[in-house]
Amino acid sequence: MSKYAVNKFLFQVDRDPELLAAYKSDPAALVARWEEEYMPYLGAQGQRIERTTWLRLDEDERRALVEHDYVALFEMGAHFFLTLTIFIGIYEEDYTARSGPLSFQREYAAKLGHWTGRDYPTVEC
Repeated sequence: MSKYAVNKFLFQVDRDPELLAAYKSDPAALVARWEEEYMPYLGAQGQRIERTTWLRLDEDERRALVEHDYVALFEMGAHFFLTLTIFIGIYEEDYTARSGPLSFQREYAAKLGHWTGRDYPTVEC
């Protein structure tokens, strides 16, 4: 797994309203676009400081990102705070309208409840 690439995706998309909206509406297209336009470059969002050739998403990472599978991302070692915040950005409004405040956060905790008492997967790259 390229934890760096996955975490970079989560960080960049979560902090850009246009990318976040695109990720919510068409995840596969946004993941492909991000791989082409953003992943090859080191540096802050929108900056093209240095091109890199070593960053890659593998098929499992790509599938988890496209399917919004935050449990799989967590278990692969994506940073738990990044997975939580991006999916709050995507789902909170819908969940709150249906089930009230913090509904998505409760679901997130429940789906990762099997990790209680265990060491979390390392987020170290």
